[in-house]
Amino acid sequence: MVMKASLQLKLGQSLTMTPQLQQAIRLLQLSTLDLQQEIQQALESNPMLETSEDDDNQNPESADSDNNDAAEASQADEPATTTESSPDWDESENGPDWSSEIDSPDTIPDDLPVDTAWDDIYQSAPASSARNDDENDNDFETRNSPTETLHDHLEWQLNLTPLSERDQAIAHALMDAVDNHGYLTSPLDEIHSGMMDESDEDPLELDEVEAVLHRLQHFDPPGVFARDLQECLLIQLNQLPPDTPWLAQARLVITHYINLLGNRDYAQLLRRSRLKEDQLRDVLALITGLNPRPGDTLDQAEPDYVIPDVIVRKHNERWRVELNPEIAPRIRVNASYASLIKRADSSADNTYLRDQLQEAKWFIKSLQSRNETLLKVATRIVEHQQGFLDHGEEHMKPLILSDIAQAVEMHESTISRVTTQKYMHTPRGIFELKYFFSSHVSTDEGGECSSTAIRAMIKKLIAAETPKKPLSDSKIAAMLGEQGIKVARRTVAKYREAMHIPPSNERKRLV
Repeated sequence: MVMKASLQLKLGQSLTMTPQLQQAIRLLQLSTLDLQQEIQQALESNPMLETSEDDDNQNPESADSDNNDAAEASQADEPATTTESSPDWDESENGPDWSSEIDSPDTIPDDLPVDTAWDDIYQSAPASSARNDDENDNDFETRNSPTETLHDHLEWQLNLTPLSERDQAIAHALMDAVDNHGYLTSPLDEIHSGMMDESDEDPLELDEVEAVLHRLQHFDPPGVFARDLQECLLIQLNQLPPDTPWLAQARLVITHYINLLGNRDYAQLLRRSRLKEDQLRDVLALITGLNPRPGDTLDQAEPDYVIPDVIVRKHNERWRVELNPEIAPRIRVNASYASLIKRADSSADNTYLRDQLQEAKWFIKSLQSRNETLLKVATRIVEHQQGFLDHGEEHMKPLILSDIAQAVEMHESTISRVTTQKYMHTPRGIFELKYFFSSHVSTDEGGECSSTAIRAMIKKLIAAETPKKPLSDSKIAAMLGEQGIKVARRTVAKYREAMHIPPSNERKRLV
């Protein structure tokens, strides 16, 4: 077989992403905390970048001399910047009815001479005044100390309780079987058998384990070390003062009729307990004041703090959208280092400085592109959801990614990156940008209603229902139908479960 070489000419298209475009896309999808880490890493690795605080501390005379030296240096041949800049944004598009003036970020020209005075090109906003050292150190231990767990709290009480070594070992075995809610998860016979030692001359008795358990059940929080809900509530009732009103009746209900209470069968409960309705109401008020999960008072997860990327406020009857100035440090190019670059110098040091300068420009430009895109998307969202900002969730409009993508002339994938892990601070709270996107349900008039608005309506109807006769899912669907909203019973149940609202039989109350 003879191989023959030949030339072929093909015409095709391919998409090539430059490193600068890849960097811009990567910065766009970062959350606020990740962006701060990325900026800090860039400041540490690139000597051409500095924060505005560092630049403010610089001697003005030395800065001027550095700029003069840079101006006297000859032009160096720089590679052209290939980062795609964000499209221009006409603020008039926001509409005169709602949008106030928005300060867009400064821009850096693509062809920027090396020896340009950087203060004249890129002016960062002044950094917020840092708090003094005393305020930073105030209550440092409280803010940074780990939260006490339920096991730690029980261990602390056990160390203060006089027990023999034998009872101490039993107590530790019982503590190991307590879950985060404060309940004993293992039967006593299993704990007892696990501690048995056949070679022991004095074998451990089950009564000893029960005795230690009863002593531990007096620990704080009340109800801890209970084996079930009934025992947990009785432990708390037994620790109340003897003269507590309706204490005996509450013990009676918990001891004999807790199943009726759980099923909200108040008719049977009134008949068997021989209590009148007003008396049972007072008894239930005492019972509902108890804690069915005593361990939750201590084992609480650390709160997640959210830093908003966008701030929305109303000014002169118009909604103003602006970026949060505190989400990232202000960075700029170090003029002193930039002035060290010399014309027609191909040395290793000069080449290194030139490359770092170009990377610094690309990084700053990528940050600007990220801010411009985030601001445009947030502005369009606010423009579309003015009803929510003015009147609440019931006036939320249907919105999908393609709607915003068409408005800002970007791809849906870009909008998805912008709205992920980005938060907006509004007068109604802090919301992720994705919160404002929702599907729609048709109405009788041919319009559309947002699923978020429907959930708000369901929540409002349930809040106004009669506790003795709560609304069923079918009834809620019928009431929404009377308002012109076509929604099935299954949809109502799905929305109700998503809001963690129990069904009607569990919402029944005796009032």
